[in-house]
Amino acid sequence: MADDADVIIVGGGLAGLVAAAELAEAGKKIIIVDQEPEQSLGGQAFWSFGGLFLVDSPEQRRMRIRDSHDLALEDWMGTAAFDRPEDFWPSKWAEAYVGFAAGEKRSWLLQRGLKFFPVVGWAERGGGNAIGHGNSVPRFHITWGTGPGVLEPFVQRVREAQKRGLVSFKFRHRVNELTRTGAVVTGVRGDILEPSTVERGHKSSRDISGDFELHAQAVIVASGGIGANHQLVRENWPKRLGTAPKRMITGVPDHVDGRMLAITEAAGGMIINRDRMWHYVEGIRNWAPIWTDHAIRILPGPSSLWLDARGKRLPVPLYPGFDTLGTLSHIMSTGFDYSWFILTRKIIQKEFALSGSEQNPDLTGKSWRQVLGRATSGIPGPVKAFMEKGEDFVVEADLSKLVTRMNALAGGEPLLDVAQVEREIRARDRQLDNPFSKDMQITALRGARAYLGDKLIRTAKPHKMLDPANGPLIAVRLNILTRKTLGGLQTDLDSRVLGADGQPVPGLYAVGEAAGFGGGGVHGYAALEGTFLGGCIFSGRSAGRTAGRSVA
Repeated sequence: MADDADVIIVGGGLAGLVAAAELAEAGKKIIIVDQEPEQSLGGQAFWSFGGLFLVDSPEQRRMRIRDSHDLALEDWMGTAAFDRPEDFWPSKWAEAYVGFAAGEKRSWLLQRGLKFFPVVGWAERGGGNAIGHGNSVPRFHITWGTGPGVLEPFVQRVREAQKRGLVSFKFRHRVNELTRTGAVVTGVRGDILEPSTVERGHKSSRDISGDFELHAQAVIVASGGIGANHQLVRENWPKRLGTAPKRMITGVPDHVDGRMLAITEAAGGMIINRDRMWHYVEGIRNWAPIWTDHAIRILPGPSSLWLDARGKRLPVPLYPGFDTLGTLSHIMSTGFDYSWFILTRKIIQKEFALSGSEQNPDLTGKSWRQVLGRATSGIPGPVKAFMEKGEDFVVEADLSKLVTRMNALAGGEPLLDVAQVEREIRARDRQLDNPFSKDMQITALRGARAYLGDKLIRTAKPHKMLDPANGPLIAVRLNILTRKTLGGLQTDLDSRVLGADGQPVPGLYAVGEAAGFGGGGVHGYAALEGTFLGGCIFSGRSAGRTAGRSVA
């Protein structure tokens, strides 16, 4: 039977599009199958903030940041904490990816039309030690245009290849099986779903109108992770993070269901590090949801006071923006699945950003005028909308009223005592009377402001929260937000899927989140941020180039 294409790609997200663009440049014929409708082309990446991890970039140097390959690799390895026999390939991917981020990544992306916001962000600042988790320096480069800006050059190249007859799309095609010819994976078989006109990101129907089978010389799995499948998240929840939350909200669209992982495993692929995952602790319910249980993550500056459900301050060094999974583990140890920020108008005005392309219209729309307006016109519009309409926000001038409403929002037994909360805030405020302090969060805040980027746009000038001039006071209930699968299909450096015997499954490749962003878990136990989109790009490029050389 004649092949329908040289390569079939399962999934039309960023990793799949990068692989398709590389294959098309090699003159290969590609079919992209995706269970979602055409309007969702680009997948999760469309909704992202567009952050990319770069090392020793011109943007860093202009901000007086001294970075290097060696420092970045030390940070990565200290964060990943690889400690399993199956971490052989993930660690190789980590070395290769840091080399890419410190080498040709920026120039390669610039050649394809990406541009970067000039101020570099400092995410995942770490656990307090030089060896261990966290970024020693700011490395979070925001793409001009956010997630859509990252996708644009690859969508454009694939669409151009489509016009040349090299790429065809099969939307609403859901793969149920990878097929073989002998030992070689040579195709896919599945259901044709009924057409859907739902807007991008909305849940589409799963009604079946037919079936299909396609053949090729190779198949690339680019289907994403499990973040919207709470059952799978709970089944794989690691004991080191405590008991899985009873209540979670969802940071990815419904189609991120993990189906293809089991299907690829059935075809001989090896899944490793199932218990490694990345979920955020600063989730808020979207007042205008697009997908089921739609969550937005707050990207906080370092000033907010972080309290657990009973009003006790989180321990050192669990400050906003420092250690995501360390904070998650602590919160789950409290017996509750939520926590609180307490802050002021001055803090929210300067330090609150919301993750997501739709929550950052200035950056997404590439409007410098709006960007400058963000810095000069008070509380950003999307943040203000959540203050006014979001169910997780409480705003009051009086602390007693604030705590009363916080208790009402949590429901059940009043857990927060006004006197205890006031004691925490007053003790923190007293530490600002001197330029030195025993409060490590105050020290960290002052350290952050030593970085020009943070001082300009990401940190409020230190001030007393209970001073009415800085109010009103704001409380935000923070929920657990599901996001990324850090484990996945084990692959070698050519993105070839490996079987239980450690050998490549002929004809089978995996990229992006389905492959743990490379190797079955390039991040190890934790991530440095700005590395998920980059992992999709790097692994998609690897698979596209290798498959392009391998097929006739």
